[in-house]
Amino acid sequence: MNHTRSLAAFCANLSYDQLPKEVIDKAKLCILDYIANIYGSLELDAVRQVIDHVRSVNAGGSSTVLGCGFKTDIHHAAFLNGTLAEAIEAQDGYRFGGNHPGAAVIPAALAAAEARQVGGKEVIAAVVAGYEAANRPAAAMHPWHSLSGFLPTGTCGTFGAVAACARIHQLNEDKMTNALGNAGYLAPISMAEQLMGGFTIKIVQAGQAASAGIMAAGLAGCGLTGAPWVFEGSALKGGFTQITSRVDPKSDKLSDGLGEHYSIMDIYFKPYTACRHTHGAIQATLELASEQKIPPNEVANIYVYTYGIAALAVGKPFAEKDSFVNAQFSIPYVVAAALADGQLGPGQLTEKRLSDPDLIAFARKISVSNDDLLNGLYPDKTPSRVEIALKDGRKLIRQIDIPKGDPRDPMTEADIIQKVKTYGAGRDAGTISDAIEMILNLEALDHVAPLIRKI
Repeated sequence: MNHTRSLAAFCANLSYDQLPKEVIDKAKLCILDYIANIYGSLELDAVRQVIDHVRSVNAGGSSTVLGCGFKTDIHHAAFLNGTLAEAIEAQDGYRFGGNHPGAAVIPAALAAAEARQVGGKEVIAAVVAGYEAANRPAAAMHPWHSLSGFLPTGTCGTFGAVAACARIHQLNEDKMTNALGNAGYLAPISMAEQLMGGFTIKIVQAGQAASAGIMAAGLAGCGLTGAPWVFEGSALKGGFTQITSRVDPKSDKLSDGLGEHYSIMDIYFKPYTACRHTHGAIQATLELASEQKIPPNEVANIYVYTYGIAALAVGKPFAEKDSFVNAQFSIPYVVAAALADGQLGPGQLTEKRLSDPDLIAFARKISVSNDDLLNGLYPDKTPSRVEIALKDGRKLIRQIDIPKGDPRDPMTEADIIQKVKTYGAGRDAGTISDAIEMILNLEALDHVAPLIRKI
């Protein structure tokens, strides 16, 4: 079966009118959450450095860099808007693929919509199509794509970005197939080594995917062809899922159930600015702290027990001069910051907070261990147990099996609205409220320009 052709046909023919209401509502929440990440990421020095660099090498254009008050060309705008979505690590995610589709799909969709002067219904359909094109190859290879050294937000996100952009451009099935093929050629490598080493280039992976997706769609639109079997490959064994995974992919996941179950419904949202594998520990810590005051100087040790992949990926300690990327992927750091500050948001990722010697010392009191019982609950659940040993001999214990934001314990519309307002603190409250209202009623917009101006 040609899974690439099936997915291309679905994305090309998808219309707003065929979408179930719950899918439309979820797409709007994904866009709303995306805006929260735009605002929060602007607190980071590294993000401002990326923005300054792009402005220094690009004289202008007609595409908006969201939240920043200037325009550039469409490729640089998508690159920056994807970077802004990714940087604070509070973006939405797809547990079954280990990827974060919105960070690549939504900036491509909005950039294309602004350029083509289309309305909200087209954006919603494009976003839903983009999530399918990003999530399905990620699921077909999960977890082996990541274990082979790739970050699927960048690699698979390019397919999501191209599908969203091609849908805005109303490319037919043949050109959508070429667009996906082109995306497989232009997709970034997105080395997991960069993330695991704490290198700050990691934050641009979604931006690179969004920009590459726009280029791939544009090239398909003007006649360039790409492999029509880009996902599954041919006898040459050069398909995307073949060359980026150590084991044979679960190819049926590329097209099974298209139009019956939409993968966007499986998307989780993040209440904290850190890798999802840390969220159970953060939530448990904050719940314990909310029940009784726990001054850090009264803590003897904190023991965090979790499942194997989490212990491997985010169990590492945090050291002086480590980056905010290291912090986002360190249970010792995020638990220490959450207990000390009573929250884990953009403010806990600033250079000033990361360099606090007291916080670094406190993080050294936190150990992370693989727990066989919790490992047995994974992947159905992503559990963590926190045990806080106080100097007076007491021990406080809390286990979280399904962290907040999962569709089984969802962040509500009100939660995400509050996330937007919290991360956008310092901006004009009326303008933010207008943007929120427009997104929640996106289908009523004949043109996205008024929304773009509000963001």
